[in-house]
Amino acid sequence: MSSLNKYQRELINQFQGGFPLTRQPYSCVAASLGVGEVNLFKTLKWLLDEGYLSRFGPLYNAEKIGGEVTLAALSVDEKNVDKVAEMVNRHQQVAHNYRRDHKLNMWFVISAEHKGEIEKIIAEIESESGLKVYNFPREKAFYLGLFLYLHEDGCVDTVSMPQENNFLDDVCLDEQDRKIISATQSGFPLLSNPWQYLSEQLNLPEDEILQRLQKMQDSGVIRRIGAIPNHYRLGLKANGMSVWNIADDKAIELGKKVAALDFVSHCYLRPRYEDVWSYNLFAMVHGNNKEVALQKAEKIKKLLGNDYQGGEVLFSSAILKKTGFRRVA
Repeated sequence: MSSLNKYQRELINQFQGGFPLTRQPYSCVAASLGVGEVNLFKTLKWLLDEGYLSRFGPLYNAEKIGGEVTLAALSVDEKNVDKVAEMVNRHQQVAHNYRRDHKLNMWFVISAEHKGEIEKIIAEIESESGLKVYNFPREKAFYLGLFLYLHEDGCVDTVSMPQENNFLDDVCLDEQDRKIISATQSGFPLLSNPWQYLSEQLNLPEDEILQRLQKMQDSGVIRRIGAIPNHYRLGLKANGMSVWNIADDKAIELGKKVAALDFVSHCYLRPRYEDVWSYNLFAMVHGNNKEVALQKAEKIKKLLGNDYQGGEVLFSSAILKKTGFRRVA
């Protein structure tokens, strides 16, 4: 449960997206919340310093940039977890890394800027660790979206977020776009005119920076702009990766139904591994404790009905790394 005040909650609830690409964007946000800009900056800095927000700025889509994303797993001897985690985390393309309660106990996301890069990173991790990396690329994406709603009583819910499907045609990014991505992937500057600061850093006109950011948002290169909450810090301690064995000829139909559940934040089809991993449908569920998350998983099981052929919920027992997509400069 979170212990934030009304203003802090409203800031997070209202601005997990929708940050305006205007000349004085923070002034617009402050006005919509009924506070002054100085107070807004103090609040954002406090939320970031205290870990309630991971960052404030654009959330980039590596695949739209021309790259690729995959989920991978390792089976690591318990006494070597820290050592192997350090090896894995050294790779800048590893965005998230979680320890989970399973024989495959280390799960990490590789987010690479260029096609073919993931295969190379996996080979390097296998060489460094002496372990087989199980690669689980997305075969079908049904839903991706984790918005939080913070209640007055301190409870936190996951809520469905609007899915944008009306993006413009894919945009061809040039080196200036990539410079902007590198400069903003950790968040926007907390300044009245962040574009002036970026203009000086990148030697680009302010208007051009705004136009390029707008173009990237319109094309889906930027998923959304705003607060990126740390759901663990806000009280969602139980991060459950529910996995299900579904007949291949039913997987698309059932995947769409599972993805439509308002508590599911990610839903994908991924490959199986014979004698190691029998599950092909992945759906993330969250709760302030494991019991709440398991209740949500039980609803998925009931929805699957007679098509349920087995399932598990893998809870994260430690966050080994969490940064989001990072462009390697």
